[in-house]
Amino acid sequence: MDAKEISLIEKEVKPVVDMLNEYLANYHIHYQKLRGCHWNIKGQNFFTLHVKFEELYTNAQLTIDEIAERVLTLGKPPHSRFADYIAESGIKEIETIGLKDLDMVDAILDDMSKLIQIERDLLEATEKAGDDGSNDMVNRFMQFKEKTTWMLRSFAGKK
Repeated sequence: MDAKEISLIEKEVKPVVDMLNEYLANYHIHYQKLRGCHWNIKGQNFFTLHVKFEELYTNAQLTIDEIAERVLTLGKPPHSRFADYIAESGIKEIETIGLKDLDMVDAILDDMSKLIQIERDLLEATEKAGDDGSNDMVNRFMQFKEKTTWMLRSFAGKK
């Protein structure tokens, strides 16, 4: 498969593919953090956050698959090694064992803020490349995170 097969110019789409692979790396670290929070949540908010973290990591897993498949659609292989994810991700791993419930929420909010910034950068790049398919996909993911950010901030009593 090649970008030209879907009426895109490979040279113009290459920066998008590179950014999507970076996005994929960040999402993998975010996904694992969500899993850690789900497994290690304790305290008064256990029932609420245990379910919410599962909802979020399930969504992240589906998102990861869509990002990787979009990279393939654009004619390139998606990164698939954890070494690449760790090296390329701006989102960093954290220790979730013993982390307080609201500190977990803060860590997820921080990730979401970073992912939203990557998404905004991707929206600009995809528009420049004329890649409406990637633009639509990323916009959908960003809208989900914007709403989730509002909900988690409300849960944590933040402005």
